[in-house]
Amino acid sequence: MRKWRSAAVTAAWVAVGTAAGALGAWQLAGADSGGGAAHSRPLDEAAVREALARASPSRPPSAAPSPERSPDASPERSTVRFTGGVATAECRPDGTVRLVSWSPADGFHIDDDVERGPAAVARLEAEPGDDDEREDLAYEIRCTAQGPRARVAPTEPED
Repeated sequence: MRKWRSAAVTAAWVAVGTAAGALGAWQLAGADSGGGAAHSRPLDEAAVREALARASPSRPPSAAPSPERSPDASPERSTVRFTGGVATAECRPDGTVRLVSWSPADGFHIDDDVERGPAAVARLEAEPGDDDEREDLAYEIRCTAQGPRARVAPTEPED
């Protein structure tokens, strides 16, 4: 009788575990409506706006935000990606840019002499790891009509 009871308890645990696994798989399958793995990559700014437009019934998806900003408007923050990392920058109403934060990509570090602004141009340099032979990557970040943009800084000729 004892063996029968042990087998019944084991079978019950296996059934509960199987049901929990099936329920979890079903929930994951239901959450993935985009055809790929849910949250497999971060959304860029355009994708976030599109998702918000679809979710907001009060604003039609074709309505674009007004490019005009009042002088007392708060700065717009945006993420800028570049080969050596990522930065969060503010485009201020006066047209200047200010780096709020930055983070290096794997295998890089950001040099300490970051020119964060506010200024017409913010600058930072992503340096590869010490054992890496790659060149340092200097970037300029400016505000454009589309928001902050990073580009490789022009190199200065060496004397």
